[in-house]
Amino acid sequence: MEQKILFLSFSSLILLSFSGSVDAYKNYTVGDSLGWYDTTVKSNVNYQKWADGKNFSLGDFLIFNTDNNHSVVQTYNFTTYKLCDYDNSVENDTVEWSSANPSNTLTQGVTVAVPLLKEGPNYFFSGDYDGEQCDNGQHFQITVSHGKGLPDSLKDPSDQAPAPNAADYDSTPDTAVPFDFNNPHDQDTDVKKDSGSISLYGKTLDMKLNGILLLLGIVCMF
Repeated sequence: MEQKILFLSFSSLILLSFSGSVDAYKNYTVGDSLGWYDTTVKSNVNYQKWADGKNFSLGDFLIFNTDNNHSVVQTYNFTTYKLCDYDNSVENDTVEWSSANPSNTLTQGVTVAVPLLKEGPNYFFSGDYDGEQCDNGQHFQITVSHGKGLPDSLKDPSDQAPAPNAADYDSTPDTAVPFDFNNPHDQDTDVKKDSGSISLYGKTLDMKLNGILLLLGIVCMF
C-alpha cells in the first residue's frame, strides 16, 4: 500500500512538471504547411480559420514562411487592416516586417519571425500590390492575452532603465554631524574644561577626608 502511494505521488510530480511547460512561450507557423500566400498562389489558404481557436500570448512568435513577392504587415489599427493599406498609418501602430519587391523577377523563399509585443487585437496582412494580396485572402486577426508577460529579451530597453535616484531625506548622512551646530569646533575644549573641574573637585574632597581622619585620631588618643 505504501509503495502504491509513493508511486502515485511520484507520478503526480511528473505530471506537474510537464504541465508547467504548457505556459511556455510558443512559436506558431502561420498557415502551417501552406505558408503565407494569397489565394492566387494557393487557393485553399484560410488564415482566419487557421488563427481561430488558438491562444496567443505576449512573447509568442508568429513564423511566416513566404517569398520576397509577399509582405508581412502587422497593425493595431483596425481601419488600416480593413483598407489593406498602411500608407497613412501611424508609425507606432503599424510595422512592415517584410516587404515585397514587385520588380524582382527571381522569387526567393523568406522566413519572417514576428514577436507578439502588445495585448489585445493584432492584425496581419500583405500590403503590397495596392492591397491585392490582402484582398485575395492574405490577412487575419488575433487577440493577444497577457499570458506570462513579455520576457526581458523582448522588452523595450527604455522601459527597463532604472529611474533616477531621488534624494532620501530620511536616511542617515554619511558624515557625522556635530551635536553643537553653533560651535562645532569647540567640542574638545569643552571636554578639557569638564576634566579640569573634576580633577579640582577630587583634590578638595581628598583634603577634607584627610582632615576628618586627623581629628578622629586625636579623639582616640584621649
